[in-house]
Amino acid sequence: MTDTAAPASASASTPAPPRRSYAKLAADESREDYSLRYAPHSFRRWGPATVAGTALGGIAYLADFAIGASIVFAYGFTSGAAAILAAAVIIFLTGIPIARACATYGLDMDLVTRGAGFGYFGSTLTSLIYASFTFIFFALEGSIMAQAMHQAVGLPVEIGYLLTTLVVIPIVFKGMGALAKVQAWTQPVWLIGLALPFLVLAFEAPDAWGTFAHFGGTEGAGPGFSWIGFGFGTGIALSLIAQIGEQADYLRFMPAKTPATSRRWNVAVLAAGPGWVVIGAAKQLGGAFLAFAALEAVGKTHALEPIAPQLEALRPWLGGFALPVAALFVIVSQIKINVTNAYSGSLSWSNFFSRITHRHPGRVWYIFLNLGIALTLMELNMFAMLGKLLGFYSNVGIAWIAAVAADLVINKRLGLSPPYIEFKRAYLYSVNPAGFGAMVIASTVSILAFFGLFGTYAEAFSTFIAAGLALALCPLIAWATKGKYYLARPNTVNGPDVEVADVTATHLCAVCETAYELPDIAECPVQSGPICSLCCSLDATCGDVCRKQGPGGAVILPLPTVRRV
Repeated sequence: MTDTAAPASASASTPAPPRRSYAKLAADESREDYSLRYAPHSFRRWGPATVAGTALGGIAYLADFAIGASIVFAYGFTSGAAAILAAAVIIFLTGIPIARACATYGLDMDLVTRGAGFGYFGSTLTSLIYASFTFIFFALEGSIMAQAMHQAVGLPVEIGYLLTTLVVIPIVFKGMGALAKVQAWTQPVWLIGLALPFLVLAFEAPDAWGTFAHFGGTEGAGPGFSWIGFGFGTGIALSLIAQIGEQADYLRFMPAKTPATSRRWNVAVLAAGPGWVVIGAAKQLGGAFLAFAALEAVGKTHALEPIAPQLEALRPWLGGFALPVAALFVIVSQIKINVTNAYSGSLSWSNFFSRITHRHPGRVWYIFLNLGIALTLMELNMFAMLGKLLGFYSNVGIAWIAAVAADLVINKRLGLSPPYIEFKRAYLYSVNPAGFGAMVIASTVSILAFFGLFGTYAEAFSTFIAAGLALALCPLIAWATKGKYYLARPNTVNGPDVEVADVTATHLCAVCETAYELPDIAECPVQSGPICSLCCSLDATCGDVCRKQGPGGAVILPLPTVRRV
C-alpha cells in the first residue's frame, strides 16, 4: 500500500489527514475481491447456482480419500465408518448458521468471526488458525498431485511439489472470476473421473463392498466397534471442520435473497455451505474402499496415496490407458482444490497482517507467503505425518468453529449479542471474551487431553471436549458479561436501531475518497465524516478515539440506517 496520509491526531478537533491512496494491486478489486471488507451488492453479479457450483468445485480434493483410508486402516471399517459419519454430522450442523451468515451479510469467515464473539483483534488468532488450515491442506493436496506426476511420468516428487505450487498462481492471482471459470470447465472431467473407478469395481469385484464391511484394518483393530477407535477417527475427520471457511469465501458473493429467489437461495447456501460434507463423507468412505481394494496389490503405503488405488481400479477396463486417465483425474482434482486453498489463504493472511501492521499491499502478495509455507511442508514430507497432524489441528479448529456457531445460534437468539454481524473496527472491542475466551479455554483443555494428560478416553475424545466446552462457554461468558464486549459504541449509521434503508446506495470515504455501500461505512469523529472499513483498519494513529468518546450520541453522517443486509 502507498499511504500518503499524514498521522492523524487522537482528537476529533485535529485536521483530518489527506487522502490515502493504495498500491495498484490493492486498489484493483477485480483481483482483490474485497478481501478485507464487505462484498457489496454491486459486485455480487453471479447467480445462486453459479456461486454454489464454484464453492462445491473446491471440494474436489482427494485428501478425503487419503483421510478416509487412514482412518479405516487404523481403526477398522466399523469404527472408522462411524467416526466419519459422526464428524460429518457435527460439521454439517455447525456449518449451517455460518454459511447463512456469510451469504446474508456478504462477509468472509474472518469478518463473521470478529462480530460473532471474538472482537477486532480477537479474531486475529483465528486468521492464523484458518491460514494454517489452507497451507496444511495445500501441502497435503500438492503431495497427492506430485505422487500422481511421479507415477505417470517419473517426475521426482521434489520437483512435483514445486510444479503443483506454481501452477495455481496465475489462476488465484485473478480472483473469483477466474476461479469460477476453472471450477466450471473442469467439473465434467472430475465427475467422470470420480465415478469411473467405482463403476469398474461394481462389475469386476461385486463382492468387494461386502468384504470391506468386515475389514479389521491394518493395525490389528479388528472388525468390531471400538469407542477408542471411534474417538480417534472422529478427531482426524473433524480436522476438515474449517473447510466451511473456504466455502464462506465463495458464499459471501451470493446475491441478496428476494421472495422470488428465496428457495433457490436457501438450497444453494445449504448445498455450498454445510452440504460439502455430505459429498466429503462419501468420498472418505469411497477412498477407504478403493484403498482396501488395492491393498493386496500395492501395499499399505501406496494404498494411502490416491493415485495407486485409482490406477488399480481402472486397469481391468482401460489397461495401458489406466495410468494417464488416473493421473489426469488426480491432477484436475488437486488443481480445483488448491486454487481454493491458495485463494482463501491469501484472504486470511491479508486480514491478519492488515491488523498487525496497518498496511495492505494487496491480497495477491500473500499468495506467495501461503504457497511458500505449503511448499516447505511438502518438502518436509508432511504426508507421512497425516493422522497425527490432522488430529492435533482439529482440536483448535473445532473450538473456533463451535464458538462462532454458538454465538450465531444461541447468543443472538437469546439477545446476548447484537442481532446482526458487526465487523468494523470502529464499533468493536479489541477482544470479546465470549467467543475468544471460549475458544482459548476449549482448545487448551482439549489439546492437553489430546496429549494424554487426562487418560486414554479423554485423549481419544479430545475433539468432543473442544466442541462441548466451546458451545457451552460462549453463551455462558456472554451471559456473565451481559454482552458488554460485543459493541464498543452503538452503530447509529448502519446498525439495527432503525428499519430498512437503501443499503446499495454508495457513500464517499473521507480518507480514500472512494464510494462504498452503506454496510462498509463507519462514522469517524477524527475524520468528521464517513470512513470505509479498510481505511479504518489501516489507521495506526487515531488511538481508537471513536470507541472512547463516540460521536457524542449524534449521527454525524447524512446517511440512512438499516436493520439487516
